[in-house]
Amino acid sequence: MDYQRKKKLTYFTIGLIFLFSGVEYAVILPTIWRYLQTLEADPYFLGLALSAFSLSGLLSGPLFGYWSDRTRTTKKIILLSNLFEIIGNFMYFMGYSKWLLLSSRLVAGIGTGAGSSIFGFLTRSTTSEDRATVFAAVMACRQAGLLIGPAFNIFLRLCDFHLGPFVVNKYTAPGLFMFLLWILLQLAVVFMYWDLPPMERRMTYCSSQHNGEENIHGFDEDEVEEEIKPLITSQEFVASYSSVMTSSLSKNHKSSVSNNSLNHIHSPLESHVATPSHELHRSFRNSSSCQEFLREEVVVLLAAQFITLFNQTALETMVTPLTQKYFNFKELENSVMYCLGGVVVIAGFLFVRWLSRHVAERVVLAIGLTICNISCIWCLIFLANPLGGFSWQLTEFIIGVFLQVLGLPFVAVAQVSLFSKVTSERSQGFSQGVRRSVGGLATILGPLWAGGLTENMYVMMGAMVALLVMLT
Repeated sequence: MDYQRKKKLTYFTIGLIFLFSGVEYAVILPTIWRYLQTLEADPYFLGLALSAFSLSGLLSGPLFGYWSDRTRTTKKIILLSNLFEIIGNFMYFMGYSKWLLLSSRLVAGIGTGAGSSIFGFLTRSTTSEDRATVFAAVMACRQAGLLIGPAFNIFLRLCDFHLGPFVVNKYTAPGLFMFLLWILLQLAVVFMYWDLPPMERRMTYCSSQHNGEENIHGFDEDEVEEEIKPLITSQEFVASYSSVMTSSLSKNHKSSVSNNSLNHIHSPLESHVATPSHELHRSFRNSSSCQEFLREEVVVLLAAQFITLFNQTALETMVTPLTQKYFNFKELENSVMYCLGGVVVIAGFLFVRWLSRHVAERVVLAIGLTICNISCIWCLIFLANPLGGFSWQLTEFIIGVFLQVLGLPFVAVAQVSLFSKVTSERSQGFSQGVRRSVGGLATILGPLWAGGLTENMYVMMGAMVALLVMLT
């Protein structure tokens, strides 16, 4: 099978992974509270179940990412993570007790950790110019899952039969449904997913073949050193990270390190002997990977990940109590509202996918932060204490929610694409795992913050506005 066909099937499978993750969230979230009530669970169990899913994903992300960095493979990691999703959803379907239900979300959440390996894989297999476009498409797949997920609940709520010793009803059916979907995805990964070689290695290999200078490994002489460098660098980090070499001493050091590393690679007899220069290179590389998370641009992008997801989940938590209090919305109205929001988000991702081809990610990030600031300030003014009659209050609410979901794609795509460029390629899996863990922490803290301050909207929204202004 040719490379282009493998690439298309692999990207299609990645899209399915994110699509199914969105579907899972959308089919389980609307019914999990009533499910817990049938198992005589206390109200705090809902927060525990939702947080357990995020917590296990927060912990597993960096581990899976580190694994993919060491092995340069993702297929085995995805297959393993899918097993956790399969087991977790079957436990959710069994539902003998509230503790089993809580454990099921904890186990299923481990499976989300493969996302860090996937983003690392996409970083290594795409050019820097196309990266934002690819990330936007992948994120849009998850939003599509969130959009179509509620449609599955239309027929899942009609289930009422026995499957051996298990009862299939509107509460257990989502677990069985996702159990079957993840099994199908497992088969898709086995037959349609390939660990594609990194972009730089393919380009080097093709170039060396064309010039008739191919070595036994297909590596260019600068590849080992280039692998540990970020694409975008800061001037403050020149000395410690060797990002930009301006002095002759720095150039000589780079050349020495690179040549000694290559001598080590190309000499089979020296494969088990660590020369002093190789030890210097390894020490240099390890210190770089540790320090890169303390660089200004990396800290800013991690802060963007945390603050935007914190605000998003806080607003999601606030929305349903607000609609019940002021508009008397029921499940149907809320479902329609979430579907319309999903349409806006998908349209936003498609627009960002187009926009990222014409402007820099920094500009996309600035546009998203501007929209998010306007949204939060609007909500602070008009939603903390709605003014006017029913129609005016509803208009205020729609504008606030629309602006919030509109700004999300701009910030999400720009920060993940920029993050992949300001961190070294050799540790992309671990770096993306750290980024997703920061996001996981935000999705845990956001609902807790909003849930405790639904009666004090000025404090809740004021803190969110302050965080966004600081980030901007």
